Amino acid sequence: MLLDYIGLGFKAGLEVHHQLNTERKLFCHCPVNLTNRRHDAEVLRHMRPTLSELGEYDGTALMEFKTKKEVLYQIYGDINCTYEMDDTPPFMVNEKALDIAIAIAQTFNMSLVDEVHITRKQYLDGSIPTGFQRTAIMGVGGGFEMSNRTIGILHMSVEEDSCREVSDKGHRIVFKADRLGIPLVEVVTAPDFQTPEEAGLGAEAIRRALWNLGMVRRGPGSVRHDVNCSIRGGTRIEIKGVPRIGDIPRLLHNETWRQKALLEIMATLRSRGVTADTIQQRIADVTRLLRNVDNSALANQRGNRIVAVRLNGFGGLLTWQTQEHTVFADEFAGRIRVIACLDQMPNMLHPDSPDAMNINSGIWRKIRNRLDATHHDAIFLVYGPDEDLETAVSEIYIRAREATRGIPPETRQALKNGCNDFERILPGPDRMYPDTDHPPLPLSEERIHSIAHQLPEQPWIRERRYQEIKVPQDVIRSLAISEYAPLFDRLSMTFPESAKRQAEILGRMIPFLARKNIPVHNLTEQRFEELFMCWQDGLFFREGFKSLLLYMAENPNQKCIQCLQKTGMTPATDDDINNVIQKAAKQMNSRTFCHLEQQLNWLMGEAMKSLKGRAHGRELSIRIRDTLEKKREQT
Repeated sequence: MLLDYIGLGFKAGLEVHHQLNTERKLFCHCPVNLTNRRHDAEVLRHMRPTLSELGEYDGTALMEFKTKKEVLYQIYGDINCTYEMDDTPPFMVNEKALDIAIAIAQTFNMSLVDEVHITRKQYLDGSIPTGFQRTAIMGVGGGFEMSNRTIGILHMSVEEDSCREVSDKGHRIVFKADRLGIPLVEVVTAPDFQTPEEAGLGAEAIRRALWNLGMVRRGPGSVRHDVNCSIRGGTRIEIKGVPRIGDIPRLLHNETWRQKALLEIMATLRSRGVTADTIQQRIADVTRLLRNVDNSALANQRGNRIVAVRLNGFGGLLTWQTQEHTVFADEFAGRIRVIACLDQMPNMLHPDSPDAMNINSGIWRKIRNRLDATHHDAIFLVYGPDEDLETAVSEIYIRAREATRGIPPETRQALKNGCNDFERILPGPDRMYPDTDHPPLPLSEERIHSIAHQLPEQPWIRERRYQEIKVPQDVIRSLAISEYAPLFDRLSMTFPESAKRQAEILGRMIPFLARKNIPVHNLTEQRFEELFMCWQDGLFFREGFKSLLLYMAENPNQKCIQCLQKTGMTPATDDDINNVIQKAAKQMNSRTFCHLEQQLNWLMGEAMKSLKGRAHGRELSIRIRDTLEKKREQT
């Protein structure tokens, strides 16, 4: 579906969680070490909500409590400790993690706090055994440049990572505790992205800025994105845990589609006179009626009850498409799956459901009669253990009443197909409270200035500067966050006339050689200076750079001039070039070519192969063309 994002009032923001490159965790001395080996022990917990200091419960905490989950933690003797299992107090915060967080805040031109105050954020999904995450705001304000404008940043925090989920089936969720406690930063942008594509570009810009510092972890699992989105008339929806930046545009497109559809459904319900107060609960036990129906979904429910549910005024709405691969009925199915723990899909059926095969119209008519339902009403079936069914029916009517008010504030999970599904109620402000285990930690001006002095230039500033000196566009992005950027800046000042070639080598050729396991670490700044000095003095041609670099990397004790002599990379004489061209021209006589350009390309390839970079490509092309022209004149 094509969507007018600006017309819909689309806006989005990002919460980027990126692990920091430290040796130990944030609030204990355990090492940072992800593992795939078998765990050493298991700990079983049950999460319960607690009152805030204002005497209120957080909505998310209450929702999680309704799931009646058992939480099982897989722990490791050399990676986890009693602090992480909430049996002992925390250690003082990891100072290196704070230094990295200060550097990140300064990279985004943020205002740093005077004192670091550790707070607790409730986490009742079980991913943290304590039931809360320790976190601290490090900076506010600031931003970064993208597409010729500035994207604002609201704040940045340093916090401990949660466990890795292993499985979530029924009333038991299993977590792996190796990731628990790893320091990370959370960078929260303003809702400044006007299209889904812009949000994807923003995530890439933040990643580039963090990678440029060289202080964060890289690789799978080191970064996760929470994407916030709303349209005019809607509310903020958070899509959690997006691992790949490339998934962000499609996820946001589908969420925009979903919000637009939910607002249209709300308008339709209002036009029918349906409000939260007019929705009346009506259910019927239809277990016996459906006992002998040949349906795969119901066949798995032997021993469980089947309940029919009526939603008055919702007729025809369950099949309203809300995303690429979802319809309105999936809104109810998601709630039932998460809160009632009826996660064997499909967990509900309705007359127009593809999964309702072999439930004929006669049976549906009987179900409608039992519910006193008309064609204005929607009906569907829910099935499972009695206790879960009670929760499921309750959630169905809660979600139906929310539909009359528009878009409920939710946290949604990203699916692989680009859609999203319900995860939990959006947390409220009551989930945050002070941590009494840590005193305030002042940040001295000396510490802040010392870190600022060591910061590299921001990528967006480097990119703009490289454009001004005509660095090739395809090299700018990689070179701007490369470890070779400072070297390029120094070399381009010393040899300004060869800046373009330096950029191509440092931004394109060296990374290519590194991927081939060539020891490029042997190419020191001094050796690069020798290399470009020899090139400017005309001791070799640009075509010989790759071969020469390979030899220099493998022979770290030889100077560039020695490498040139050893590899025979010195410029070929006129006689050498003529001999190579004549030899190739004789070989060409046994081949058939359609036109002159084919002959030229073949001869050029053969000559370059023989000369191995000892001749300038442009001059060689001219000489080969002259040879071919003379040959044609002779014939």
